[in-house]
Amino acid sequence: MISTTRNAREYRGTETAGRSPEELRDLVSHWGAELELAPATTIIEWAAATFGERFCVTSSMGDAVLAHLASSVVPGIDVVFLDTGYHFVETIGTRDAVEATMPVNLLTITPVQTVAEQDAQYGPELYKTDPDLCCKLRKVEPLARSLSGYDAWATGLRRSETRNRVIAPVIGWDAKKQKVKVSPIARWSDEDVDRYIAENGILVNPLVYDGYPSIGCAPCTRRVAPGDDPRSGRWAGTNKTECGIHA
Repeated sequence: MISTTRNAREYRGTETAGRSPEELRDLVSHWGAELELAPATTIIEWAAATFGERFCVTSSMGDAVLAHLASSVVPGIDVVFLDTGYHFVETIGTRDAVEATMPVNLLTITPVQTVAEQDAQYGPELYKTDPDLCCKLRKVEPLARSLSGYDAWATGLRRSETRNRVIAPVIGWDAKKQKVKVSPIARWSDEDVDRYIAENGILVNPLVYDGYPSIGCAPCTRRVAPGDDPRSGRWAGTNKTECGIHA
């Protein structure tokens, strides 16, 4: 297991040659419908066989379900984690536990600016004054830079999480990033996830059991009442529902 921390600056100019956007879109067109009903491991096997080292997994460390699935198919697979500088200590602890116990190559990505540098330029608590800009600087742009050397990335996106994600394809085209976006567990229900966690002893962020079914940055995440939308605790009190990574 290897843990690597990289500042977003390090990804500028590091992109290696891969398939063209046209070739990648053709793969999505051909395989999207073919794999729509396939098991999650089959979807990961296809992505690994198709893209090789230019395929990675992203994880927000709410749990290690996707990392476990992917590493069971491809031991040593790259798992990208965005350390925004605002995470709960439990989230960082879950990342460290994944690194210590699973056969993955963990890559911790940080924004170009530290929180202090961002505060100096934009004012303190940017997550309050301009949450969209804060997410852009600390999540969206760092992820885009970190994916420069990949043709495809896997996410833990699930359609049951929120109405906004109901149409998330299993194999899709991310036009903004010009990458293939793979969502192996898009069709999984909450019960499917719980069953997989129980049957495989999967690591789960302890905050999940403390009323946080969807976990983001600490200043912008609140507990959720039983029965409420799992993502209603994210950016509570605002109209914001996504950080921009999946928008």
